[in-house]
Amino acid sequence: MSIDFVFLGDTLLQLLRALPTTLVLFAASVGLGSVLAGGVVWLRVCDVAALRHLARGYIFLFRGSPLLIQLFLLYYGLSQFPEVRQSPLWPVLRDPLACAVIALALCTAGYMAEIFRGGLLAVPAQQVEAGRAAGMSGWLLARRIIIPIALRSCLPAYSTEVILMMKATSLASLVTVYEISGVAQRIISETYRTLEVFLCAALIYLVLNFLIVRTLARVERWLSPAQPAAARPTTRKYALSVRRG
Repeated sequence: MSIDFVFLGDTLLQLLRALPTTLVLFAASVGLGSVLAGGVVWLRVCDVAALRHLARGYIFLFRGSPLLIQLFLLYYGLSQFPEVRQSPLWPVLRDPLACAVIALALCTAGYMAEIFRGGLLAVPAQQVEAGRAAGMSGWLLARRIIIPIALRSCLPAYSTEVILMMKATSLASLVTVYEISGVAQRIISETYRTLEVFLCAALIYLVLNFLIVRTLARVERWLSPAQPAAARPTTRKYALSVRRG
């Protein structure tokens, strides 16, 4: 089997033209989802029982149902109601890209809310009490103690969710959004060369996810407290100590 480099190069160029749409879809859904998750986790830990149950119901709904069904219900289901088509929200809901962003954001917010809540639970109560004893206000306490510690704790799980969201953007092609996967399916329908097209698409997604991983790793190192080199045990030193033991 010979490799058609001309076809691969042309396919890669066509897929790269859809890259801005994928990036907009990814950035908008992750940004909106993070903001929604912040609101949901605030309801989740507040003192009002009704709001806590509302947040739990939201998390259960969007974590318990498939994203594909949520996307179909939002884009195809709501259009069945005349009240929706006559509402001010219809110009947004009838747009495939905006509808895909909303569906992805609503779904990821349910996961991110639990990730953020886990980060809050990881904050030591002693440090919070020490900040209050030092006279810190609520906002200063959150900015200096709670938020940095919570972010360091939840960042690994958050980075995993962000990577999953990058891959989930491929579902937007099912509602006629021509991002990378949508363009790939169109090329396949014209050429019937599935393997080459999907290999090019997979390569682009791998590069994007690699950049995301490296960026979040830098953020995690920036948030982590600096340690002297002598205090950081290396794998080699640990292996030698095991052998000697």
